[in-house]
Amino acid sequence: MKQKRQLTAIIEREGDGYVALCPELDIASQGDTIEEARSNLVEALELFFETAHPSEIQERLHTEVFVTQLEVSVG
Repeated sequence: MKQKRQLTAIIEREGDGYVALCPELDIASQGDTIEEARSNLVEALELFFETAHPSEIQERLHTEVFVTQLEVSVG
């Protein structure tokens, strides 16, 4: 049975499409819609876990990722 792991996806509009980033592993993908970008990121992550050596996973994996908003003065 395959293990499940919870990871973060940050999705933002870029031009006519969307880019999805997993900051824990610094893996990204893209798509024409939010759902397509998300689905493509899941596929990229699953492929990474299938093919990467365990030492590469450990080296790349950031176990603590914090996403927050900041207020800054501009102008």
